[in-house]
Amino acid sequence: MQDALPADSRLALDLALTVRHDGHGGVADDLTDPAGLTAWVRAHADALPLAPDYAADARGLAAVRDLRAAVRALFAHAVRPGAPSPADAARLLPVAQALDRLNTAAARLPTVPVLHWTDGADPRVGRRPVPDGDDLDAALAQAVMAFLTGPDRQRLRACHAPRCVRYFLKDHPRQEWCRPSCGNRARVARHHERHKQAS
Repeated sequence: MQDALPADSRLALDLALTVRHDGHGGVADDLTDPAGLTAWVRAHADALPLAPDYAADARGLAAVRDLRAAVRALFAHAVRPGAPSPADAARLLPVAQALDRLNTAAARLPTVPVLHWTDGADPRVGRRPVPDGDDLDAALAQAVMAFLTGPDRQRLRACHAPRCVRYFLKDHPRQEWCRPSCGNRARVARHHERHKQAS
């Protein structure tokens, strides 16, 4: 289930999900001001290499919003041939621009090599970010890279239930929507459309 995702996968998805359905037929954005970003970062403090008293400013907010636009464009690219989320389908960044934005952000956070060696497996070297409170977008970019190059990317889908704009990880072969409530809305909409056509 999605709650048991690796931190990088959860963080990448949660960043994309700061654009969401507002409950009234529109789209809401959780990152409209520095206070919104501060609250989001503090809610994800366990997955980010930042000081616990992190407070966003306008520059940091702009950087994270720019990165989120790149992430949503790359998620749309990852779900092909399926359709992207309707929230930004008409205004997606070109893939090359999204990749450049992601790579540029990720390059600002230095990493150090870390040896991993579990029983029954060969040793392998990974990379770990060096914490720096000014590099939130860089830390997020590296988490997104880990997600996009990891196995969870193959399960990424856009939910196409009425009014939903979320991306989700498909947990079983028949799953079509991000949540049961989206499945219910989709079935009700199909039922309504069939009865409307029959009239």
